[in-house]
Amino acid sequence: MKLVTFVDDGREAVGRLDGDDTTVRDLTPVVGTVPLLAVIEDWHRVGPAIAAAGDLPVVDAPRLRAPIPAPRRDLFAVGKNYREHVAEFGRSGYDTPGRSEDLPDKPIVFSKATTAVTGPFDDVEAHPAVTAELDYEAELAVIIGPGGRGISREDAFDHVWGYTIVNDVTARDVQRDHKQWLLGKSLDTHAPMGPWAVTADEVPDVRALEVSSTVNGEPRQKAPVADLIFDVPELIRVISAGITLLPGDVIATGTPVGVGIGFDPPRFLRPGDVVECAVTGLGALRNTIR
Repeated sequence: MKLVTFVDDGREAVGRLDGDDTTVRDLTPVVGTVPLLAVIEDWHRVGPAIAAAGDLPVVDAPRLRAPIPAPRRDLFAVGKNYREHVAEFGRSGYDTPGRSEDLPDKPIVFSKATTAVTGPFDDVEAHPAVTAELDYEAELAVIIGPGGRGISREDAFDHVWGYTIVNDVTARDVQRDHKQWLLGKSLDTHAPMGPWAVTADEVPDVRALEVSSTVNGEPRQKAPVADLIFDVPELIRVISAGITLLPGDVIATGTPVGVGIGFDPPRFLRPGDVVECAVTGLGALRNTIR
């Protein structure tokens, strides 16, 4: 199933997307007024009811929000998780003065503040008083279903509820100058998410998905999820080793080669630029820099 969070006439609700990937049906008669986060928490009960629901009302002009507009805690994100991106990041000098292109031997996990989350078609703020070097990063994101701690690789997919897309918008100069990633990754509106959330049963092989992005229609990124250095089961294993994952947690798995700092000179985003991030079968984000 493909589920969305939408606003219609001032009312926020959860919807189900028809097979045309356009028609949104209001799930309020099935799930009530709870957010998608609560639906995920109670999925063992409400999932079958949503699947069996027949003639649900069509929403005429929904405005899509992020599937989980207000996560319960910061997003987990992963840096340097595609080989070619490691090389371009190293060459850029934004990572270390030594410009190392060495692959990480363990996942590099950081967080993005919940207040960075914005809708799939909303504007992204340029924050000119804070940054002059704004970049894009298209990423597959994993949505956790059943929570847990100490999850093994073998059991990892049992804890995946579904998938969505995140653009890990980054203030590169802030990231570099503060010598850590939280501030440069967490400015308001710098985590567009969506456009919908796809349940795991519709993605039989996550490795077969392809992540891509364009800026003003120009192709920038394109790589299969199979190219991840640390795959989805490994990320879940590492993060959950000492941290209890909770239903609705979001893990952004990393970005492929082709980001702005990978060019010489770097090609940073400017007001008016339109960034599209897509993943096979998960739709596409389309955000304008303002």
